[in-house]
Amino acid sequence: MAMQHSADTADTAEMRRVTRNTIGDAVHRAVSKSPGKTALIFAERRWTYAELDAAANRVAHRLLGLGLARGDRVAAYGKNSDAYVILWLACTRAGLIHVPINYALTEGELKYIVDQSGASALFYDPAIAEHVDHVRPTLKCAAFGTLHGGADATRDVLAAAGDAALPATAPAVEIDENDVAQLLYTSGTTAAPKGAMMTHRALLTEYVSCIVACDLKGEDRSLASLPLYHSAQMHVFLMPHLLMGATTLVIPAPLPELCFELIEKEGITSFFAPPTVWIALLRHPGFDRHDLTSLRKGYYGASIMPVPVLQEMRQRLPAVGLYNCYGQSEVAPLATVLSPAEHAERPASAGRPVLNMETRVVNEAMEDVAPGEMGEIIHRSPQAMVGYWDKPEQSAEAFAGGWFHSGDVGTLDEAGYLYVVDRIKDIINTGGVVVSSREVEECLYTHPAVAEVAVIALPDEKWIEAVTAVVTLKTGQQASADDLVAHAKGKLAPFKVPKNIFFVDELPRNASGKLLKRELRVRYSQAG
Repeated sequence: MAMQHSADTADTAEMRRVTRNTIGDAVHRAVSKSPGKTALIFAERRWTYAELDAAANRVAHRLLGLGLARGDRVAAYGKNSDAYVILWLACTRAGLIHVPINYALTEGELKYIVDQSGASALFYDPAIAEHVDHVRPTLKCAAFGTLHGGADATRDVLAAAGDAALPATAPAVEIDENDVAQLLYTSGTTAAPKGAMMTHRALLTEYVSCIVACDLKGEDRSLASLPLYHSAQMHVFLMPHLLMGATTLVIPAPLPELCFELIEKEGITSFFAPPTVWIALLRHPGFDRHDLTSLRKGYYGASIMPVPVLQEMRQRLPAVGLYNCYGQSEVAPLATVLSPAEHAERPASAGRPVLNMETRVVNEAMEDVAPGEMGEIIHRSPQAMVGYWDKPEQSAEAFAGGWFHSGDVGTLDEAGYLYVVDRIKDIINTGGVVVSSREVEECLYTHPAVAEVAVIALPDEKWIEAVTAVVTLKTGQQASADDLVAHAKGKLAPFKVPKNIFFVDELPRNASGKLLKRELRVRYSQAG
């Protein structure tokens, strides 16, 4: 009891300083361990841990000097760069809430997120400033600035990062680990985007899960090619790697030839990409031309990996340990991982829950379904968001019954391994029978001429929803719709065989590489 009494009567502010654990605190500890090691590479610029730390602190002081205060939202609209990372780190030190915005959004969507978040400042990439310029007169932001290359050095992140007149130490801002650090806006496929409120505590908890489940090490050299507004690239890899003292090389986009060149030149050991990017790499002639032997860990996620493509990856990259990473932005985002050792026995599985995650598969009454039976995947974790920004009704719906509802359909096997069947909205009800689009896609991927395929439901008078495949073919290969239907008939039940097959040169996807099935549904529904 005496020890409890002494803690109760101690100076609370001093105790908070001793026990506080914010993202800025965690990064500072990493800096103290490896100050001279290279932390971040972008283009010709290389930042040591000490330099990156000082840069983030200087930018934090500049942000506060613009009149921003703890809890204000700072929107970031730009392609990958070192300045993008520095602005994020600066916000965590200044007590500001970072709002990353997908640079592929329309002007209306950009304005919606800036307005809905109540952003006090917007920092953007001058190279893609057209949308910002058009909506700027209608925005209520108190401050505007550039990420790099801006005409006004007093409002440019990269300029502030190198301004020796600004303090290189962290500003004296009282930040609590339960403060919101970032608003992660969902893609808004069925409704307006929602900002998932991620606290310092939630993100740091998730970083620990990532380090353990993904075997992240200080000696890793990671290539970050997906957009940094994407929670997986930032919060499963870049930030946990930063805490471990690793080196991350940032590039604007996952262009195959550039990826191959940098893996070879920089000795990259760790690389994450969604299935569409891995497919593009496998199909590119540079795959066999470059020395990729430094690569030791390959991660995939953000959408379901077709098993035939996974088997090809394992065959062509035999020395690379592959990890299947599954989750949602609302849980920071990593929920389950399938490790390299588990791939041979369960190639279609998304693995088991990570260290700080509980995952269930339930029916509509939130009762656990039997092994092998389909239900909704739900999660509970200290990694989870604390709700959607200014959307209490949607927040309550997302956490109905005290668990986060993913909107994904899945099954669990007897050993607790998760299998993601589909998004609920991508399940096809044809003639009263449920069909998983993933199962049909995996069948068509086994045809030697198929490069990529997306299976969707189209309205149909007879079937209500008709199984429809949209296909791209490998370079130099040919196949007709009849060929693919015949292939499917040999492997699938009749009701699962596509009723329609369309051929395209390229499937639509967002900047993160995710297939945009909603665009295909709109396109071919209108065509019909």
